[in-house]
Amino acid sequence: MRYHSIPPTTSSFFKSTSFLWRGSLPIVLALISFALPPGLQGADPSDTFYGYHALNTGSGFYDSAFGDQALSSNTSGNYNTATGAFALSANTSGNLNTGAGYQALASNNTGYQNTSIGAGALSTNTTGHDNTATGFQALVNNNGFDNTASGSQALYSNTTGFDNTASGSYALYSNANGSDNVAIGFNALYHNTSGSNNTASGYRALLSNTSGTQNSATGAEALSLNTTGVANTASGYAALSSNTTGTNNTASGFQALSSNTGTGNTADGSNALPSNTMGGNNTAVGINALFSNKIGNFNTATGTQALQSTTSGNNTGFGFWALLNNTTGTNNVALGYQAGG
Repeated sequence: MRYHSIPPTTSSFFKSTSFLWRGSLPIVLALISFALPPGLQGADPSDTFYGYHALNTGSGFYDSAFGDQALSSNTSGNYNTATGAFALSANTSGNLNTGAGYQALASNNTGYQNTSIGAGALSTNTTGHDNTATGFQALVNNNGFDNTASGSQALYSNTTGFDNTASGSYALYSNANGSDNVAIGFNALYHNTSGSNNTASGYRALLSNTSGTQNSATGAEALSLNTTGVANTASGYAALSSNTTGTNNTASGFQALSSNTGTGNTADGSNALPSNTMGGNNTAVGINALFSNKIGNFNTATGTQALQSTTSGNNTGFGFWALLNNTTGTNNVALGYQAGG
């Protein structure tokens, strides 16, 4: 009897091939996994990354990392974007952070909803949240929250301060734990450390303020020497520029109350009360009103050059040139054009 070998059917061929493929699959996958660069093994499909050790742990989801060690420590943080070498490199569980620039948000660990654009911006922030930093080393030492810094080294020294806004190079540079401050302009509120609720708008406005609170300065050099003075308002170039510890002063106009260190004065007009030093509770409205007063108290001058030469106290002049030539007289009242002049 003769036997003939029967060629394998297509079905049996695929069965044998499938068996070989199933047996080889673990080896192939292992080789592929071994060949992948660090950061790609075990990565969530929703993650995007490029760079040495970028998203090295590959645990969170919807994260994007571009650059050497960007987001390299991330474990459970989600919705983060890191662009630049070491950007968000220490982040583990922080969410919704954006770091763009060398070492941007580099130390952030659990902080969330931070935005950092610029080399070193927010670079030592670990737990602070809801901060925005734009510029070289802006908010570099921050651990506070709800701060906004725009400009080179703006809010540079801030550690635990919150609700601060700084726009301009070195604005609020020295602020450590002061809160609710607004500084707009180069060096605005530069020396402020613990003062709160201050507003400075203009070049070197409130420059020297350290712990003074509730001050408002608008204009270059406005309240520039104020250190601990409280509740002062200055509007105009060099308005209240010499005030250091005086409180409750209001100056509006070019160099209004520019020499003041007293308390409770109001000056409205160019050069109104410009010579006042320790005088208190004076009111001057008009150009050069109470121009010469230094230490006199309780004077009221309304009108151009009213009480211009007065150096004493308790005088009242209403009208153009009212009590114009009075120097040391006290308890005078003059109403009208050149009255008592």
